[in-house]
Amino acid sequence: MGSTTSKPTEMAHPEQRDSEKVSHIAQELSQSLAELRLAAPLSVDGALTLSNVDAWEQSVEKSPKLQLARTVLNHTNIRESLISRSARIADAHVFNNELDFKTTPITNQKSSGRCWLFATTNVLRYNIMKKLNLSDFQLSQSYLFFWDKLNKSNYYLELSIQHADLPVDDRLVYYLSDELISDGGQWDMVVNLLETYGVVPQPAYPESLHSSLSSPINTLLKTKLREHALILRDLSASLRANSTLSEDAVLRTLRSKKEELLKEVYIVMSATLGVPPKPDDKFTWDFYDKEGKPGSWTGSAREFYKAFAYDKYSPSDSFSLINDPRNPYGKLYTVDKLGNLWGGRPVLYVNTEIENLKQAVVKQIKAGHPVFFGCDVGQFSDRQLGIMDTALFEYEATFDIKFGLTKADRLRTNESSMTHAMVISGVHLDTSGRPVRYKVENSWGDAVGNKGYFVMSDAWFEQFVYQVVIPKALAPKDLVKVFEAGEKQVLPPWDPMGSLA
Repeated sequence: MGSTTSKPTEMAHPEQRDSEKVSHIAQELSQSLAELRLAAPLSVDGALTLSNVDAWEQSVEKSPKLQLARTVLNHTNIRESLISRSARIADAHVFNNELDFKTTPITNQKSSGRCWLFATTNVLRYNIMKKLNLSDFQLSQSYLFFWDKLNKSNYYLELSIQHADLPVDDRLVYYLSDELISDGGQWDMVVNLLETYGVVPQPAYPESLHSSLSSPINTLLKTKLREHALILRDLSASLRANSTLSEDAVLRTLRSKKEELLKEVYIVMSATLGVPPKPDDKFTWDFYDKEGKPGSWTGSAREFYKAFAYDKYSPSDSFSLINDPRNPYGKLYTVDKLGNLWGGRPVLYVNTEIENLKQAVVKQIKAGHPVFFGCDVGQFSDRQLGIMDTALFEYEATFDIKFGLTKADRLRTNESSMTHAMVISGVHLDTSGRPVRYKVENSWGDAVGNKGYFVMSDAWFEQFVYQVVIPKALAPKDLVKVFEAGEKQVLPPWDPMGSLA
């Protein structure tokens, strides 16, 4: 049917078609090489030669700009020297759409990778502080940190049992033993924690030295957990060598041993972080409101979470939009073997165009809801100025170079991934309603940025923001439908979308 003729065309002989195809490819290759106009290499065997250096030096000597760069930059920090004045002017900490309530204090994750927990608790405390009329407040990030770390230890050992038949140098086994109990996490992982353990005010489970300085206990726990994994692998092999045991009996024995081993993890954690309240234990929290009036609340962590942590938009009813140009849009993705609570909610992302992420931010800010987002914070950013802008550094003009990587290229080549989670609390729109810059609440203390706040340009958002969390009630219906359908495509464990903010 349609406008094309139904008359069969004459078919060329297969050998003739192959010959024509090869000829066409050869012509294209010849044309491409001619267009490159490359000189013959100075090194015939591929080794770097001094002839190369001499040729490059001759080129630099002809450029006054490059000569000036050599004069200045050999004794100054390029990140400080090449900051763009125009970018500093454009990236004003001024926003015409902000949340109607400012939370304090600016939080500080210190020497830990808990940004995702800080971003989450910074979102949740907005509602708590409004409900209880508080002038400043923090939820206990270390409470969630404790339960996350303990569950990740269990998750790793369960995976070790599951894959005990694979060689120890198998890529999957090797990868899992490297990334076993990262401080970082993802939105669905924090939902697992919130729904299972609730939350408590920081005075109910305060910071310890090692919640703020996590490297020492991480090193110790990783050593023990790798040892535990080998013990379980050896036990699995010996049990399965006994043909009288059923698979169920083998699994029960392995899990019993795993629980015995996990006791060591718990002992280390409870000694260094403190014993946390259990989610249904009652505690009493005494506080002052912003007028100085004393108040008191008694209940459990789960009860506190349900009573105060959210109003219209439940964390469990929110999901992640991502912008991953490597993969088709309008699809649901997950990452294999990524999680914290065994049997819990999987990490899920709906991949969509960057404009949908921008509009998700604008819609939430206008609805009075702070926005959890994941990005690559180290790219084209300055922590003291609190600026994230692709035009922040004059690298291209100074060195006569061009940056040609696309967002997809950066993901493919390990140049970029989600490294940090923060909160967007404001956006500046132009006269047509398009975002120009975003107000970002960080968790690095109030000595950086603009008293702890950063400004993110729209161009930076396009290139280095990968994730925005949005409640279903505020999300585009077609994307909600993709999420709820649950037809997910599975990315490998080492995919960059598996990086933990």
